[in-house]
Amino acid sequence: MKLELGKVRIDDVQFGSETKIVDHVLYVNAQELCDLVLQDDRLTDCRVELAHPGESIRITPVKDVIEPRLKMEGPGCVFPGIMGKVTEVGQGLTYCMDGACVVTVGKIVGFQEGVIDMTGPAAEYCPFSKTQNVCVVIEPRDGLETHVYETAGRMAGLTAATYLAKALRDQTPDESIVYETKPLFEQAAQYPDLPKVGYIHMLQSQGLLHDTYYYGVDAKNFIPTLMYPTEIFDGAIVSGNCVAPCDKVTTYHHEHTRARRRRCARCACWIARSSAPASAPMPSSAFGTTRLSRGIWIGSSSGSSRP
Repeated sequence: MKLELGKVRIDDVQFGSETKIVDHVLYVNAQELCDLVLQDDRLTDCRVELAHPGESIRITPVKDVIEPRLKMEGPGCVFPGIMGKVTEVGQGLTYCMDGACVVTVGKIVGFQEGVIDMTGPAAEYCPFSKTQNVCVVIEPRDGLETHVYETAGRMAGLTAATYLAKALRDQTPDESIVYETKPLFEQAAQYPDLPKVGYIHMLQSQGLLHDTYYYGVDAKNFIPTLMYPTEIFDGAIVSGNCVAPCDKVTTYHHEHTRARRRRCARCACWIARSSAPASAPMPSSAFGTTRLSRGIWIGSSSGSSRP
């Protein structure tokens, strides 16, 4: 497979009457975005907040982080099996927003939920303190079971990312990178003197809100599978990690897997999964959102109070 990834640099994000990209600034029509998210009747409220690097902002509880991408040429769509039909992706032309992310934020489920500090000592340890973040803050319907809420939150983030990605259509990439992986034996014959490498991409899949999805299918439901590395860059793998601590793997991490940075696109890539199922239900928690001194908070107030 051969995939060209076109990077459109985003230096700032602002609210606007129309969702578009002008001079490396992403303008977001918040009302349009929220209207799309709230088509899901499992959610009762949605608002959009913006967080920029260096601002005194703490984003919590973070459910997922997603880089908006748009399929320009080639079969399928970004996030296949979820945002479109199950079609093998990983070839053609895909545009991405380099420097902008969708951050899904919502009512807390467990104390291990994610935190992003946009400034301060902790910001040095989080890659998302350096990105322009469109935070989609959602409220679930009363009485919604936690696994149903996770599904709704996951869909809200992917819906928002797909909506924003449409602004890429009329852009010219600032940088383009081509990745190509030929069929396994053909690739091996082309480089006979190089060692043969297989990359095992582990997917957290122990259940109870620690899940990952491949073409929309829960990884617990299939055996290790051979795939092309470029499929990952088109969103074939989506995070469902909800109640995960410092080891939370977001959808963004899959989109930016180190296999690509190290040019392992020459290798076959295997998907593997955790074989250790969870055996006890995850307790709910009233641990809530916080804000930095002299800063603002982005998050859900449900089940908590502002400090």
